[in-house]
Amino acid sequence: MPEERNDEKKDDLSVYIGNSPKINYITASMLIIKKNRFVSLKARGRAINAAVDVAEILKNKFVPEAEYEDIRLNTELRPNPDGKTSNVSSIEIDLIIPETERQKLQ
Repeated sequence: MPEERNDEKKDDLSVYIGNSPKINYITASMLIIKKNRFVSLKARGRAINAAVDVAEILKNKFVPEAEYEDIRLNTELRPNPDGKTSNVSSIEIDLIIPETERQKLQ
């Protein structure tokens, strides 16, 4: 992701994947990437599968000029209600439209 994006701006360019229908996330991602040429898909736990599906559908069907800029994986130890800890994985998938492709779209 380019250096000029600050943390507040980064949140505006992010789509948090959860349990809603995938088309909702695809639509939100399309709006962001077409306007800003960058979108970050974020998910934790069981939503990781949906995030990968959204990224692939977005890239292959709706925004074929998009490319993967970065994919980050992380695991956190989270406390359970019973006092034990569990590993919770997360993923961030950054998609970008290269500047050369962006000029073709305009």
